[in-house]
Amino acid sequence: MAVIMETLDKIKEQIAENPILLYMKGSPKLPSCGFSAQASQALMSCGEQFAYVDILQNPDIRAELPKYADWPTFPQLWINGELIGGCDIILEMFQQGELQPLIKEAAGKAKES
Repeated sequence: MAVIMETLDKIKEQIAENPILLYMKGSPKLPSCGFSAQASQALMSCGEQFAYVDILQNPDIRAELPKYADWPTFPQLWINGELIGGCDIILEMFQQGELQPLIKEAAGKAKES
């Protein structure tokens, strides 16, 4: 039980500290799955810095985040503490031009603080 609480605290801290956070398999430069590759590509195309957590290196987070987020799959994009969604949602928002302003706004807030 204590381990689960520690993991949840770690997840909450990561989400709180990073205005743009992608939980993914691998890293943006070396993604380990197609969905993570597409999601990080869309984020990189927005032209702002973003944080990521490689869930393959963090099996505890991989196990607990889907329950915490109530979202079963990875990648997961969190912006300003809110779950935006997974690969399909990220790509759809990107193609419709909805993701870019969201990312720019979150990055802008991060630079101010």
